Amino acid sequence: MSPTVASHASPTASHPAAELGNAIEASGLVKTYAVRGRREGVRALDGLSITVPRGVIFGLLGPNGAGKSTTIKILTTLARPDQGTAVVQGLDVLRRPDQVRRLIGVVAQKSGSDPMATGRENLILQGHLFGMRGAAVRARADELLDRFDLADAAGRLVKTYSGGMQRRLDVALGLVHRPQILFLDEPTAGLDPEARTAMWQEIARLSGGEGMTVLLTTHYMEEADRLAARLAIVDQGRVVAEGTPDELKGDLRGDAVHLELAPDSAPSRAERALGDLPGVRDLRVSGRNISARSDDGAAAVPGILAALDRAGAPAAAVTVARPSLDDVYLRHTGRRYTAGLSAETAREANQS
Repeated sequence: MSPTVASHASPTASHPAAELGNAIEASGLVKTYAVRGRREGVRALDGLSITVPRGVIFGLLGPNGAGKSTTIKILTTLARPDQGTAVVQGLDVLRRPDQVRRLIGVVAQKSGSDPMATGRENLILQGHLFGMRGAAVRARADELLDRFDLADAAGRLVKTYSGGMQRRLDVALGLVHRPQILFLDEPTAGLDPEARTAMWQEIARLSGGEGMTVLLTTHYMEEADRLAARLAIVDQGRVVAEGTPDELKGDLRGDAVHLELAPDSAPSRAERALGDLPGVRDLRVSGRNISARSDDGAAAVPGILAALDRAGAPAAAVTVARPSLDDVYLRHTGRRYTAGLSAETAREANQS
């Protein structure tokens, strides 16, 4: 069984622990993976830099392949960067890897539990890996089984657990040795909406009041918006925006206006019609989908629809909404967030 690790995080940047300095500092991380048959490798990280204050949940948001998991691997000593530096709890991850491993917790994308052992046996073995013995490790196992609502299933083989139960066990396994920093790599990927919501509640509960730092990677915008006190949006191995969710959305003044053109409407005509329309800015066209911004979206809609009708490119649907992280991603990358996801992942992200 590979050791998964986890712990608690504090809820917001206003927590006193957040004023104690930085838990993680990564600067200029570059990582290229060799690909057979290609002269040039694939650059997973392209100068990525993040700073994570102590005592907050910090989110790395981006589509699959953006570089989130590679960042986690470097920060948790499982991979070496080609360039750049990384410091965790004041320790250089390249020079002091053993010390870093004792301080951190990691819940990887794939479960680290032994499916042929029971939930309690997994927890006790995890404790043994960190030097815990006797009554202490048994008491810790029982405490975590209760905490994660797994007590009734403690004597069952893990292979009989549901996906949500297995994921809760993964987090419980990580909590055994009480690490100072928790790394959660896509903790709810593949879970059904009900199990995902339950995990969100548990992560939020873990963060409350204990001053623990959590670095969370996710491709779910709602997950990042709901859990992260601060987040970095990652695209093609780089951080394209960083701040609190409210700060990032607040930088986009006004409302987002999203239009879907009728099947027979020409996007080029629509773009010309709206390009110089007063009160409309940040116009972006992707196929039959159009996004724009306006200080007062509801007031701008009649003029937008009239301009499209005059241009012979009528709209089939229009929505007005306050800025979202999807709009932030669009502003900084020039494309919709779901455009960077696989079809299955995009469906999951939209359902969340």
